Amino acid sequence: MSSGHGAAARPAFSAHGVELEYMIVDGASFAVRPLAPFLLQRDGRVVGELRRDGVGWSNELMSHVVELKNAEPVAALTELPAAFRAEIREMNARLAPLGARLMPGGMHPWMDPRREAQLWTHEHAAIYRSFDRIFDCRQHGWANLQSMHLNLPFGDDREFARLHAAIRLALPILPALSASSPWADGRFSGFMDYRLEIYRHHQKIIPSTIGDCIPDPSASPADYRARVLEPMLRDVARYDALLGEDAGSLSHEWIDVRAAAPRFARSAIEIRVLDVQECPTADLSIAAAATALAQRLYERAGDDALPTAVLVAIFAACIRDAERAVVADREYLARLGLPGRPHTAGELWAELVETLAGDGLLAPCWLPALRLILRRGTLARRLDAAIAGDPARLPAVCRELCACLDADRMFPGDAAA
Repeated sequence: MSSGHGAAARPAFSAHGVELEYMIVDGASFAVRPLAPFLLQRDGRVVGELRRDGVGWSNELMSHVVELKNAEPVAALTELPAAFRAEIREMNARLAPLGARLMPGGMHPWMDPRREAQLWTHEHAAIYRSFDRIFDCRQHGWANLQSMHLNLPFGDDREFARLHAAIRLALPILPALSASSPWADGRFSGFMDYRLEIYRHHQKIIPSTIGDCIPDPSASPADYRARVLEPMLRDVARYDALLGEDAGSLSHEWIDVRAAAPRFARSAIEIRVLDVQECPTADLSIAAAATALAQRLYERAGDDALPTAVLVAIFAACIRDAERAVVADREYLARLGLPGRPHTAGELWAELVETLAGDGLLAPCWLPALRLILRRGTLARRLDAAIAGDPARLPAVCRELCACLDADRMFPGDAAA
């Protein structure tokens, strides 16, 4: 989103910004290919971002990853599926002569980051060099993770506090809808959302940049700056001696990578825990459900925040088991407006989706995709079922994933032929 703080700020839930990251892979072998510089060219020069009819194409750290986003906030998520579909097909058309294509999913199931990762070396390269020097980006938490970021605006300090509190409550159960990364290194990882399991530890060298991933409560922008951003930026600055000529390149608010991070430069909170799905319709349906739940919690906001440790425990269970995770904390369930008996996260979401639709917070157009996910399982569950424990099935599953992305259709989950 590009809205600025102050006069340009938008009221809560009046706008949306969505970012989708995709792998570029070989069309036959499905190995990653570092072709983002080929896609991101203007007048023969490689650039960090292209804008096309309201949709931006941009780079993301690695040369085998490209990002799509709405260049300006949209009032309704329904404005985005057709635009994203068109840009995905355009990217695939440009990649086809090189024998490459886009592939969705939260992680590549067999990529070796040590051997295959190539940092972006063009516009903004100093930032990526700095990340690599401090964190070592040739590993899964950096080189092999594709996510959807959802940006929701706040209009003033009061809206920030209520929105932050609402999103904080929604975060733990989002992987139960969006997990799509069960396999890595050619085997089942043990987690339905292995991307998030790696992600929540990937910046622990500077603990203040990620904390417990789920953010602590925050009463206002001033409170967040004082307790999170200022200590974090001091910690980051201690690494400037290591960065040499790139010193200061990471001293920005965006190095805060908590599960939901305020972006004060654009008066928005960025939700960062959603794996990319198999097609834009699936992604945007999940974004719509996440937004609707946040809006319901915003409208019911109270002053007493649940302890971060309670939310982290639920989050960890959903990362591991996705829709089969058991949510038993009675106070958390009460905040969601649900009975206090234990629920699986899938049961919880099934009740929430129907409630949100009945309350008019979730448009009917998103229900078919959400009901498929609730009936057949997260994409992670469907991928794991299709692989059926046999790594030899991985190329066929990747082929089907790529076809789903190009056609904007859901992945069925049947065993791959």
